[in-house]
Amino acid sequence: MFEKVLVANRGEIAIRVMRTLREMGIGSVAVYSEADREAPHVREADEAFLLGPAAPAESYLNVEKILQVAADCGAEAVHPGYGFLAENAPFAKACEKAKITFIGPPPKAIEAMGSKTESRALMEKAGVPIVPGDTKPVPDVPAAAKKAEEIGYPIAVKAAGGGGGKGFRVAMGPDDLEDAFEGAAREGEKFFSDPTVYLERYLEDPRHVEVQVLADGKGNVIHLGERDCSIQRRHQKLIEEAPGPHVDAEMRERIGKIATEAAAAVGYRSAGTIEGLQVGDDYYFLEMNTRVQVEHCVTEMVTGMDIVREQVRIAAGEELSVSQDEVELRGHAIECRINAEAAHKNFAPAPGRITTYREPAGPGVRVDSGVEAGGEVTPLYDPMVAKLIVWDVDREHATRRMLRALAEYEVGGLTTLIPFHQAILATEQWAGGETCRDLTEDKKWLKGTQPAESASRPRPADAEEGPEKSERDYQVEVGGKLFDVKVIGEAVAGAGAGSPGLKAPPKRERKGGGGAAAAGENLASPLQGTVLKVAVQKDAEVAEGDLVCVIEAMKMENEITAHRAGKVTELPISDGAAVSSGDLLAKIE
Repeated sequence: MFEKVLVANRGEIAIRVMRTLREMGIGSVAVYSEADREAPHVREADEAFLLGPAAPAESYLNVEKILQVAADCGAEAVHPGYGFLAENAPFAKACEKAKITFIGPPPKAIEAMGSKTESRALMEKAGVPIVPGDTKPVPDVPAAAKKAEEIGYPIAVKAAGGGGGKGFRVAMGPDDLEDAFEGAAREGEKFFSDPTVYLERYLEDPRHVEVQVLADGKGNVIHLGERDCSIQRRHQKLIEEAPGPHVDAEMRERIGKIATEAAAAVGYRSAGTIEGLQVGDDYYFLEMNTRVQVEHCVTEMVTGMDIVREQVRIAAGEELSVSQDEVELRGHAIECRINAEAAHKNFAPAPGRITTYREPAGPGVRVDSGVEAGGEVTPLYDPMVAKLIVWDVDREHATRRMLRALAEYEVGGLTTLIPFHQAILATEQWAGGETCRDLTEDKKWLKGTQPAESASRPRPADAEEGPEKSERDYQVEVGGKLFDVKVIGEAVAGAGAGSPGLKAPPKRERKGGGGAAAAGENLASPLQGTVLKVAVQKDAEVAEGDLVCVIEAMKMENEITAHRAGKVTELPISDGAAVSSGDLLAKIE
């Protein structure tokens, strides 16, 4: 077994992996960007090393630096978590070359399943049912138009290397195809360095059902049942549950067989997920995620297994700890993603500083988080604050427990999805196990999830510190590595309670994100980000609801539409421009 593992990630998934490593008696190494110096995952690890500036390309995606840190600290293996380098075959190969174990599947399996076109072709050849469409990429819009006519509208335009809802656009008819093609290609290039797209038939209201698989290097491949992830916005998951509310024992056995055969077909090893679409009794292969999923927690709750522990064991050359016959599903689990987003503003990103933070607790409640009071959810990374997971004997009881836990959750200073989750879990649609797409796409209904205005709880005053309480612990960064330092001495008068001998820096006021709005003729940016596309021209006539521009923020594209009909008299933005919350995007008279 390994003695030391580097976790090449941040936030809640880094902490989640480190907790399992600690339980296994394995040392953990954190890496961090300049923006994450004070992040909780840095303190959770036994050692921590600076990667570089805040931008992911210069830190969490810097393969050379990560491998150098691993070599310098003596880490025998790297766990990539999810996102960033988790499904990056060149990174897995680089680890092999550096003689560092990659805790994940072989590079060939990542390559085979990482390309959606290749994986669809492989699954079709293996006899696994796939969503109707093409298994080859389309080079341009004219070719896509021809192929779309053959497949039939509505069409899903997807990035070949996409995932997590990115690089996914829908064309309901021929008039929508060009925008869908360009949007999918743009996101494919931005997030996966691959603008290649392909087409498949868009199934308008399927259930998104995925199967968790585990495969070791000894030829054992098992599944841990399914998860239903149908509650989504922009094809990105919001709520997940296990088992699936519309999956019976016969279907579970059938889709489990599909999943294990798909994994075996590519020589898979490690934890992975076969994602599919359920339409009645039919089930179609969608894609395979060659990593641990965000929503793996609900499977852990109903099976009692630690999926990350199995990943580490498999990477170390050990067999799976259980056989298929020993897997048993008990009760029901639900996960709500607590994102810094304003659902009432069509899920606009809402970064900001956390003023107060209190997690729910009690029977059957689990919180995987990577934040704390005083921390900041920045526009640089994913908007996730935490994952709230509950378990109970059945779906109805688990729903009640989740509503109780959501009511206990306090995240001050930020707009989060907590009100949205409370609203949707109280609906008849949720009770009936529906996909709830009629609600998540209904802007009028979403406006009803606006958080109630309430005075923020005052933060506890810093305690008075006398000479007898002048002992302080610090973390000091030397040569790119963090060290724990204890300082003992009398505090200088006027210094902050947490900084003996130093004057406390002035506090900065920060606004929660997603707050700007259209006022009169001015259309202001509701968020901080980068303008990816300007869809109108100065002096053009627009109708209310017409697309004005697309702003990328927190790894999401946000469409900004006209708040009123009229003429665009001012347009101070351009493609690639940076905008802040409240900046003028357009003046419409």
